[in-house]
Amino acid sequence: MYVDVVDLRNFYGGPLGGLVRRHLRARLVEMWPKVSGDRILGLGYATPFLRPFLGRAERVLGFMPARQGVVNWPAEGPSATALVDECALPLPDSAIDRLLMVHTLETADDPDAVLREAWRVLAPGGRLIAVVPNRIGLWARLESTPFGFGRPFTQGQLDTALKDALFSPIDWRGALYMLPSTGRLALRSAATLERLGSKSWPTFAGVLVVEATKQLYQGIPQRVGGRLRMAPVFRPALARGEAPRGGLEAS
Repeated sequence: MYVDVVDLRNFYGGPLGGLVRRHLRARLVEMWPKVSGDRILGLGYATPFLRPFLGRAERVLGFMPARQGVVNWPAEGPSATALVDECALPLPDSAIDRLLMVHTLETADDPDAVLREAWRVLAPGGRLIAVVPNRIGLWARLESTPFGFGRPFTQGQLDTALKDALFSPIDWRGALYMLPSTGRLALRSAATLERLGSKSWPTFAGVLVVEATKQLYQGIPQRVGGRLRMAPVFRPALARGEAPRGGLEAS
């Protein structure tokens, strides 16, 4: 279930969306402080969080899923956005250094395929940040914000999905401890709740923010529990008649 791009634009243009943009931007800048010379791609509806990297990175692009819709961005200068199939990005292999996913995995029909495509377009050692609704957080339970749609994740579920796609999670953070409300009191207390929440009740973050790096070893397709996954191979199979190291020769 995709949220329409008009609804996303209206949310981030409002007071609550403005606070979400500010707090998530702060997390992202902490996680990616140095982007000089990097090629950055935002996938989903990531443009509200890409502006801090404009003028610092080599280039910044925004790809939006076809069923969601697309809007021009940035407001000044040529548009850097495009309408795409998120499972078949119009980029060659290893074309991007950093990839930011927001409003992507929770609404995708096949999150595993999206992550595999992200692995393909990322350069060796490339970094991925995924922002997803936290299943046990309040924001995933209410449809008054875009984070209340689709399938939320637990940390364990997201960790498994990343590892299955040959990503190695290296940094976990939470965000959006404030209330998902446009009430005056909720908006005024947002900054205080954000500070207290990150220290006092980190498990109940509204969204999970995970950074992962692209693993360079390859795998082979393996069906596990009815699903096709990429399983790494760590040792070759023994040839017929070859004895295991330290053991007796097979008869």
